[in-house]
Amino acid sequence: MSTATQDVKSPAPPPEGGSPSIGALLVQSLRGNVRQYGMLVALALIVVIFQIWSDDILLRPLNVTNLVQQNGYILILAIGMMIVIIAGHIDLSVGSLVAFVGALAGVLMVNHDVPWPLAVVICLLVGAVAGAWQGFWIAYVGIPSFIVTLAGMLVFRGGTQILLDGQSLSPFPEGFREISIGFIPEMGPYTQYHNPTMVIGLAVCAAAVWQEWRGRQQRAAYELDVMPLGLFYVKCAAIVAAVMAFAMTLASWHGAPVGLLILCGLLAIFAFVMRNTVIGRHVYALGGNQPAAKLSGVRDKRVTFMVFVNMGLLAALAGLVFTARLGSATPSAGLNFELEAIAAAFIGGASASGGVGTVLGAIIGGLVLGVLNNGMSLVGIGTEYQQVIKGLVLLAAVGFDIWNKRRVGS
Repeated sequence: MSTATQDVKSPAPPPEGGSPSIGALLVQSLRGNVRQYGMLVALALIVVIFQIWSDDILLRPLNVTNLVQQNGYILILAIGMMIVIIAGHIDLSVGSLVAFVGALAGVLMVNHDVPWPLAVVICLLVGAVAGAWQGFWIAYVGIPSFIVTLAGMLVFRGGTQILLDGQSLSPFPEGFREISIGFIPEMGPYTQYHNPTMVIGLAVCAAAVWQEWRGRQQRAAYELDVMPLGLFYVKCAAIVAAVMAFAMTLASWHGAPVGLLILCGLLAIFAFVMRNTVIGRHVYALGGNQPAAKLSGVRDKRVTFMVFVNMGLLAALAGLVFTARLGSATPSAGLNFELEAIAAAFIGGASASGGVGTVLGAIIGGLVLGVLNNGMSLVGIGTEYQQVIKGLVLLAAVGFDIWNKRRVGS
């Protein structure tokens, strides 16, 4: 799994007669990488504040599990939205597509008794086709993504009303509902913790440390600046501690939810694609400078088309996860989901001008919003004030992005 930060430049040589401490190196690293570390620090502060304010309820195993399940579909949308924004576009239709796919799943499974695995495949294909339809108008016809996806938002919302005829559909098969509310089965001898969850936590730690080490070795091979070794060890230790603390929290109750495994799989796949594949680099190039990317041989229309196909597929998956959690297909599903996904992407480091952002950043941004929602509910803050606070957080995140660009440029 990719980590939230990239390797940083080596700090300036220390004055004669001494070497910098780990604390000094850490401060220098934070100052030089405000963009990468800022949201991680903000997320940690928000967690600490609400953990104290809620009398230690926030990080209880049951609440952490609820937090994961309640925000899984938004985090799935945030991954796709981050890629769309990196490419220099926007998608306003994802909330309506979530509702449309949920309605289609209801019609197939409840009204026509289609086996739920087949219905899931059909719904995912429909989501990909919807994304391809929008991608065609954006990439090959040249209509701005704002207009195309605004039209899609209206079309899919109307399609939801037509499919459901204004009514809710339920119940769904238990196997389908397990996609969102199920847990990994327990295996192995009895211990105080859920064994498979602990094994998964250890595997994630090993993968994260290996990726960090591999990235460091690659940068060193190309004679690029790398993080000081002492600070590198501190970073790896912090990653391991955070992952294992999270795994132990989940393992002390029912273990890892199935939805979390889906999310982790998506994170690993898309982080690898965006960092290590040709199409991932082309998405960054296209969002950063489209004319230069075209002159460099990037097939801009094909890349844009594939970005929206991917967004449609992820929106369909989010719709299935949301419907499985709700246990019902409703006409009002997905309201404002597009705004939550866009906010998560920008809070997580996306730039309004495109070409900047990471998949893990989208997850962090989504978690910031999720913890804010959950924490404010736990301490009894009214929904009207919650909207105000989330709006101010989004404004602060975009303002921080603009300030950071100006600081780096100067």
